[in-house]
Amino acid sequence: ILEDAFFNFLLPSMEKEARSLLTSRAKSWLLSEYGKFLWNKVSVGPYQRRESDVGSDEEPMPRVMACCWGPGKPATTFVMLDSSGEVLDILYAGSLSLRGQNVNDEQRKKNDQQRLLKFMMDHQPHVVVLGAVNLSCTRLKEDIYEIIFKMVEDNPRDVGHEMDNLNIIYGDETLPHLYENSRISVDQLPGQSGIVRRAVALGRYLQNPLAMIATLCGPGKEILSWKLSTLDSFLTSDEKYGMVEQVMVDVTNQVGVDLNLAISHEWLFAPLQFISGLGPRKAASLQRSLVRQQTIFTRKDLLTEHHLGKKVFVNAVGFLRVRRSGYTANSNTYIDLLDDTRIHPESYGLAQELAKDIYLNDIGEENNDDDELLEMAIEHVREKPHLARLLEVPNYAKAKDRQDKEETLNDIRLELMQGFQDWRRQYVEPSQDEEFYMISGESEETLSEGRIVQATVRRVQPQKAICALESGLTGILTKEDSSDDWREVNDLTEKMREGDILTCRIKSIQKNRYQVFLSCKENDMRNNRYQNNQNLDPYYHEDRSSLQAEKDKARKEKELAKKHFKPRMIVHPRFKNITADEAMEFLSDKEPGESIVRPSSRGPSYLTLTLKVYDGVYAHKDIVEGGKEHKDITSLLRIGKTLKIGEDTFEDLDEVMDRYVDPLVAHLKAMLNYRKFRKGTKAEVDELLRIEKSEYPMRIVYSFGISHEHPGTFILTYIRSSNPHHEYVGLYPKGFKFRKRMFEDIDRLVAYFQRHIDDPHDSAPSIRSVAAMVPMRSPAGGGSGFGGGWGGSSNDSGRRGGQSGDRDSRPGRNDYRNRSSQDDPSGLPPRPYGGGGRGRGRGRGRGTYGRGRGNNDNDGQDSDYGTQKWGSKEGGGGWGAEVQNSPARDTFSGGWSGGGSGAGGGSGDGGGWGASGSGGGGWGQDTGGQSDDSGWGGGKKGSQSGGSGGW
Repeated sequence: ILEDAFFNFLLPSMEKEARSLLTSRAKSWLLSEYGKFLWNKVSVGPYQRRESDVGSDEEPMPRVMACCWGPGKPATTFVMLDSSGEVLDILYAGSLSLRGQNVNDEQRKKNDQQRLLKFMMDHQPHVVVLGAVNLSCTRLKEDIYEIIFKMVEDNPRDVGHEMDNLNIIYGDETLPHLYENSRISVDQLPGQSGIVRRAVALGRYLQNPLAMIATLCGPGKEILSWKLSTLDSFLTSDEKYGMVEQVMVDVTNQVGVDLNLAISHEWLFAPLQFISGLGPRKAASLQRSLVRQQTIFTRKDLLTEHHLGKKVFVNAVGFLRVRRSGYTANSNTYIDLLDDTRIHPESYGLAQELAKDIYLNDIGEENNDDDELLEMAIEHVREKPHLARLLEVPNYAKAKDRQDKEETLNDIRLELMQGFQDWRRQYVEPSQDEEFYMISGESEETLSEGRIVQATVRRVQPQKAICALESGLTGILTKEDSSDDWREVNDLTEKMREGDILTCRIKSIQKNRYQVFLSCKENDMRNNRYQNNQNLDPYYHEDRSSLQAEKDKARKEKELAKKHFKPRMIVHPRFKNITADEAMEFLSDKEPGESIVRPSSRGPSYLTLTLKVYDGVYAHKDIVEGGKEHKDITSLLRIGKTLKIGEDTFEDLDEVMDRYVDPLVAHLKAMLNYRKFRKGTKAEVDELLRIEKSEYPMRIVYSFGISHEHPGTFILTYIRSSNPHHEYVGLYPKGFKFRKRMFEDIDRLVAYFQRHIDDPHDSAPSIRSVAAMVPMRSPAGGGSGFGGGWGGSSNDSGRRGGQSGDRDSRPGRNDYRNRSSQDDPSGLPPRPYGGGGRGRGRGRGRGTYGRGRGNNDNDGQDSDYGTQKWGSKEGGGGWGAEVQNSPARDTFSGGWSGGGSGAGGGSGDGGGWGASGSGGGGWGQDTGGQSDDSGWGGGKKGSQSGGSGGW
């Protein structure tokens, strides 16, 4: 009986009650989240003009040029709005986004550019808002910027100062789309096409978000179609609109409604229905009465002239502003200053008394009940808000015996300081993530790492396939991610064709380039490590949450750095207005040898050439601009009359590409395709050579590899007996520099290396040809000491040098290799081999820097070339490198400057442009972890300078 009662009666009833309770709580939470989303949209203030512009005219709000992209029918449309949101002019530019090579298309595009140029010159907008709907909008934004640059360049005197650095921002078109299709838009903008109505809403939303959202809360309730979250569908329309009313009432009563401004601009009446005590019917009746009267000069008229009920008046009047605006802006009729505050009329007496006491205390007069004094006192306090700020309200209330009104008195004090102060959050331009989701039409829920998507193949290349996602985003599928047996696939063109539809998993997203990297590998498709955890409780994935927090922090730091970025007015296929990080991201999926020119962080007299040397390896080279007039701002933004890289001078970017970049890239690709080139890091290449050496013990095995630490140089690694040795090869437009010699092709370099592997020091690179060397501590005896390239710190009498156990370091052979630099008048050792010093093993060095045991068994040390002191004279303008003096780092004289304690070259005729040295630097990266555009990669602060040229 008990079992039957429990399982058949009690348990089903408890289950039903639990489900009902869970459903109720879930709906309550959903409703609360819906309200938060809406609050975040409504509680944003209008777009604010820059402080330098405010005060230049009487317009409080910005003039906005709104643009909606069109495919042709309808055409791309520009609508100019005045500061009150009224339409001034409309321009259709259907050919502005054409990308065809047809002569007629180019002419039509040029005509539209001229028309848009005149449109902007005539109306002088403060800001341009561009509806973000697809990837075509990114190209349209570039076209508009090009026109702005041309306008500033060609007509600097005719362009108003408020158009300096005219900003183009992306706007979300979801709300404007609702307005375009609403009944109220046809009533407000009769005879206008849909795209014009959409553009008007786009611009008005920037000027007054509250009024624009309230416009869609009319009888049609179009606001309910605004999708704020993916869970909206679980709420009924009545539940959602109840929350909409609650949020709109809160925000509207915080902001208030300016009645005179709304009379002259009817669309601003939309929030009136949410004023406390009114509602849609009373608001509509009051609106009709106000429009008939045209003006209102005092709040009392609402009770007398406009027949607002007494209770309604008491509830609503504190949120209705009456001030000189709209049709009353130039009127001489008296308007009470208290009517432009949140102070309720029932507290006017208290406010007047407070203002009078503050005023009399300020001027030091006795009590006076003159009515004119009351008006003067309020005006005095409004003009000098610091007087009210100094008032101690608790003491004042106690002195007046009005402790019961202490909170009211404090509110009055705040309103006298600034009536109807706007407490909404300031408008902030969309972040890169927000722009990405607006343009793609996706969200974090629908597009994230690990999601399964459908992709259509658009173009197939041997190493990758270019695909298109349903949202229009570009998908990249590399050969390595095409299948688990990708090593057996020689060419993707044999496996895929244009038009194929693939089911892929998102591997990563490049939001700044609107690209998605895909994977079709079966292991990835089955792997649950990509599972989206976004909607799970954060406690389930604490590690993931902390990692995301770190990513968000890094992204914010990048956004902060980007604020200091200054775009340039340069039009060239290879030039882009992007930062160093963005340049590397842009080139990340390109082939090695691809390059772009970008603005330099060193200022408007420099450009930077960023070259992709290899996957994950990028080099940066300064281009110095000449022939600029520094007093002319537009001249600084344009490209210089001459361009200089090292000692080479060029007339324009085309010549830079032809004479400098193209031959450099040709040599780079020749090296990457060379039969002895090996992929991987230095350690990985060393291991490959050890394996090859074990297979062919009688050979001297060698290979070339990429220097990841010093971009722009190659590492020549070879093994005689057991330990790998490393030398560096510099990359130049003229060829390859190795041991102070220039070689036009790799075969000649290899032949020379094989013939002269044991040559004395004078055949090796001179210290004067080094672009940037490792700064070493001075030895006790003075001079330019040196040691094994991977040795540690120096001992009392010399460098600690590594000496390998192969034939280089056998005692009794080539003893001159270990002679002290003090024996040479120049202070330099005759050969760059490891000197004496302490090490592990039994070999004995014979240098005068002190006897030390050579290094027989340390495979991690180089025994061939030591660390030399800084060069100081002329070099070839190569790609120098510079690293910190530390163990486990090779010293080389290559020319791609890589940072370290100076970015530069020598103090003589160096090529390249160092940051702290006065001579040339070169290509590379900052080994200290800082990014800089000075030289290839920049460098830390330092005062020493290396010679330029390096190999």
